[in-house]
Amino acid sequence: MQSKFRGVYLVTDRPLCLHHQLEEVVRLSASGGVSLVQLREKETSSREFLTLAIHLKKILTPFQVPLLINDRVDICLASGADGVHLGQSDLPWLDARKLLGKNAIIGLSIETNEDWENLQKENPNPSLDYLAVSPVFDTPTKTNTKEALGLAGVRWLRENTKLPVVAIGGINIGNAKDMIQAGADMIAVVSAICSAKDPKEATTALQKLF
Repeated sequence: MQSKFRGVYLVTDRPLCLHHQLEEVVRLSASGGVSLVQLREKETSSREFLTLAIHLKKILTPFQVPLLINDRVDICLASGADGVHLGQSDLPWLDARKLLGKNAIIGLSIETNEDWENLQKENPNPSLDYLAVSPVFDTPTKTNTKEALGLAGVRWLRENTKLPVVAIGGINIGNAKDMIQAGADMIAVVSAICSAKDPKEATTALQKLF
């Protein structure tokens, strides 16, 4: 099994699954060596979200790949997923930790210097598993974020935290190496895998960069 916090991090987007159903994209990415999968569903009902989460958890368990849920701590608890990824407007991470327990994976997006400063005021040594620079580049898959932080943002966060750093937003095979060289422990991608004709091959190519 790949290290949980090193390598390729798939963030799902069903409309971008152009050649395969989401479940097949996830299975193929797991075959290709993906390290983490985050289920992100912005438009679906809670019931459908839960059903999909349970299904993906079953797919990923044989590969020992953790499943994270975007935003929704309740869906994480109900589905038996391995953790959550939280944005700045979601449930506070401290409350998520209390609900999910010490073994759950919890990641947090950092979009501005102010986000980082607030986190330090809350807890200089937060019980988080990773921090995400979000977004590195502008991308149509993340429309509710602030100004892109660029490679400088990745370097800045790497210099300021001992936690694993995830780079997300506009990342593909052409710029992924730059993210790693800037200090990212993981590269989170959406269309680079979801829209690929061969998601397994796309995942493996990205993973080889590490």
